[in-house]
Amino acid sequence: MVKAIQIRKTGGPAMMKWQDIDLPAPGPGEVQIKHTYVGLNFIDCYFRSGLYPLAGFPAVIGMEGAGVVEAVGPGVKNFRRGNRVAYAPNLGAYAQKRNIAAESLVKVPKKVSDKEAAAMMLKGMTTEYLIRRTYRVKRGDTVLFHAAAGGVGLIACQWLKHLGATVIGTVGSDAKARLAKRHGCDYAINYNKEDFKEVVMDVTNGKGVPVVYDSVAKTTFDKSLDCLRPRGIMALFGQSSGPVPKFNLGELGAKGSLYVTRPSLMAYNATRRELEASANALFDVVGSGAVKIKVNQTYPLKDAVRAHRDLEGRKTSGSTVFRV
Repeated sequence: MVKAIQIRKTGGPAMMKWQDIDLPAPGPGEVQIKHTYVGLNFIDCYFRSGLYPLAGFPAVIGMEGAGVVEAVGPGVKNFRRGNRVAYAPNLGAYAQKRNIAAESLVKVPKKVSDKEAAAMMLKGMTTEYLIRRTYRVKRGDTVLFHAAAGGVGLIACQWLKHLGATVIGTVGSDAKARLAKRHGCDYAINYNKEDFKEVVMDVTNGKGVPVVYDSVAKTTFDKSLDCLRPRGIMALFGQSSGPVPKFNLGELGAKGSLYVTRPSLMAYNATRRELEASANALFDVVGSGAVKIKVNQTYPLKDAVRAHRDLEGRKTSGSTVFRV
């Protein structure tokens, strides 16, 4: 038998149970992975709580992981037993072992550890598409990045700095402000003490920024629009504070012909070619040392309830992984 964190109905962290599950041999086009580490992401809480729908119950959540190939199904040609692999985003990661489509996997290079891979695949490839494809950040750009001390935020601050951007970030405490600054954030704003719009306008001499990257949503959305320069882009890629309230699209015109997009990693890496290009860009920037993946919290997978409570209670920073 294989152990996994299962949920039988949506709700709070206590809905997750450490249980035995049956795992068949991998089917056609599938690979069976023995996880070494699994990543923890805020989207896991969305699925667990019911904010994002699940296909059925019992369900295993979790969107990224790393490990070793144990078996391959019929028709799989690019992977073999013993390969180190990683993936994101693919629901079902909170398990000791799992079967997954081979097309969803990438091989992990020697320069990246399993722990780093599990901590960075979803967050790192999210950063990649946001700053290279949703809005292609150029040297000299000034950008606003909310939750700069979070898992995506710390990767993004480093990568943005590597690209030559000036980074304005928001955080929830002075300690997180110091953490963000150590990772390349030029202006780390504690939103409990400062008005981020005022800081943005001061830094940009009243012009605003070309792009705002926002995974917070409800509590930041309106003011973030006011931080954009004419024809600027709001990239809304999460909603940790809740969904954006109903919004009159006419305001986008009044505020300067603004753009709002709700991108997702699934859409940006929808093809094998896109997945490989995104993963390779991430591996390259991490391998070069320009972006360092720091895992600030590690929990045994069986302690997923505690990990979710800590994440939702804003007790974590940076990347968090489960040890399997």
